[in-house]
Amino acid sequence: MPGVLYGNGGTAHPFCIEERQLRRALTGDHGLHAILDVVLEGQQKAHHAVVKDYQLDPTRAQLLHIDLHEVRLDQTIQSNVVIELVGEAAGQKEGGVLSQIHREVRVEALPMEVPDHLELDVSEMVIGDSLRLSDLKLQDGVQFLDDPDMVLATVSPPTKMEEPEVEAVEGEEGEEGVEGEPSEEQPEGAADAPAEPSADAAGEEQNVEG
Repeated sequence: MPGVLYGNGGTAHPFCIEERQLRRALTGDHGLHAILDVVLEGQQKAHHAVVKDYQLDPTRAQLLHIDLHEVRLDQTIQSNVVIELVGEAAGQKEGGVLSQIHREVRVEALPMEVPDHLELDVSEMVIGDSLRLSDLKLQDGVQFLDDPDMVLATVSPPTKMEEPEVEAVEGEEGEEGVEGEPSEEQPEGAADAPAEPSADAAGEEQNVEG
């Protein structure tokens, strides 16, 4: 599988690696936040790097390409960290709906101190509550880069399905109209109005007048 290692000076080093070997390195305890030791062909010094981007085959979920970014262990980096909701909200037991608004936050920390994930306890949330970034426990050496007021999770009231009311219709189905009242198919006054003369009768009247 092809890949590119971007150095601190902006130099790009293309490389190839077996997919199984890369997957093995990225399925450890730190996952995609693992610090990789990359040794390029013809070199002996290892380059410390983190995953910057990758491409997957949309049908087979197979890695097609990966970008690595070289880092220094004594300099902070910026990264996205996944938020995992922990516990069952008290409002859910009353029929409320728990929604996770943001699933990732941006952090800045030393490469070895970037957390694999962040846990947000929602067990005390009742209907109408919301948790923000400021409610997330901050780990030592980690700084949040997003707005502290950014909403992470909410518990909204249950959605009520109201059926539309059916209005009562005068007269039951199949019942004939009441005597003295005009039929729906015949406009009012149509029975009393004189019939229009036929074309022949109208011609006869014109002849008589003439």
